[in-house]
Amino acid sequence: MSKVAIIMGSKSDLPVMQEAIDILKHFDITTEVDIVSAHRTPEKLFEFSKNAHHRGISVIIAGAGGAAHLPGMVASMSPLPVIGVPVKSSNSIDGWDSVLSILQMPGGVPVATVALNGAKNAGILAAQIIGSHDKIILDKIILYKESLKDAVNQSSDEMKK
Repeated sequence: MSKVAIIMGSKSDLPVMQEAIDILKHFDITTEVDIVSAHRTPEKLFEFSKNAHHRGISVIIAGAGGAAHLPGMVASMSPLPVIGVPVKSSNSIDGWDSVLSILQMPGGVPVATVALNGAKNAGILAAQIIGSHDKIILDKIILYKESLKDAVNQSSDEMKK
């Protein structure tokens, strides 16, 4: 069974990252959630990054605000796909510092980056990565996408009445 690790730089990121936790629960994907600060707990960051794949983690979602080094540092040490969630934090420059810190990775160290505070999309992307080799998860994603289409069609029909 695949597992997704959801990490964040501080507890203040949890309200944003909760959306990733919730959508992965919707797909019945096991999550491991922790606080791993790139700047305040570098030893924990190193241990986590180097060993996540040994613990059955398939994808890592890393949310961070401000300088937002967490996703890139994890990606530099882990063989797993890393999805970065830029978080608009109290010390942020309107979120742009976080977006650019995660988005502008050097060649060889990729981080998939979602929108500012886009943890729900990070969770969906993690599920799609797992679904590429797990038919049960793939079928759940197909149903989820159909439900999105149905919701739009229902709204359209209601608006026309």
